[in-house]
Amino acid sequence: MTTIGLIGSGDIGSTVARLAVAAGHDVVLSNSRGPETLRDLVSELGPRARAATPAEAASAADIVVVAVPLRAYLDVPVEPLAGKVVIDANNYYPARDGVVDELENRSTTTGELLQKHLPNARVVKGLNNIWVEHLRSLARPAGSADRSALPITGDDSAAKQTVSEFFDSIGFDTVDAGPLAENWRTQRDTPAYAIPYGAELASGPLPARPAGAEVVRAALAAAEWAAT
Repeated sequence: MTTIGLIGSGDIGSTVARLAVAAGHDVVLSNSRGPETLRDLVSELGPRARAATPAEAASAADIVVVAVPLRAYLDVPVEPLAGKVVIDANNYYPARDGVVDELENRSTTTGELLQKHLPNARVVKGLNNIWVEHLRSLARPAGSADRSALPITGDDSAAKQTVSEFFDSIGFDTVDAGPLAENWRTQRDTPAYAIPYGAELASGPLPARPAGAEVVRAALAAAEWAAT
């Protein structure tokens, strides 16, 4: 079974870890504060989970999920991720992350920033457009009529296939939204960000509603990001 590394084990990282363990994967969790701070989470997850440093999690994993604040993306270890499939779950929030000129002037995207930092990894943007409560509650077995889909973008077709298979195992279909340069379609303030799964951005998350591939594709197509 696949080993999933988590660089960042907050709300999204811990939820992915829970879904992965439930699907029979092994997980290696890490954060910026040290493995000892993850003792309770590892105990909850059971024998398929262990804690490590980010570099150790990267080395041990077949697939690595990066779920850290965007401001910390340059702290993600580079060498251990060479050749690895990396799922970039980051989002850009200027109030939290500081102003990033390249994102403000739309000359790049968050996924492309991480890919530039990890030149020998195979970065796939995913898990960034769904609120954690909905990620936790919308997972469904394959073939379920009310199964939801998650969009991904990436420049490596084999890596996207690997991520699609992982998402399938944890309860979600996948919509291929194109290359990394298109991952702006899933960022905050777009129709595909949180809304398809039941969120109202002004008032916070509402009870989750399933969003299949057709719903997600329509939201992606409705996104507008005029050049500036």
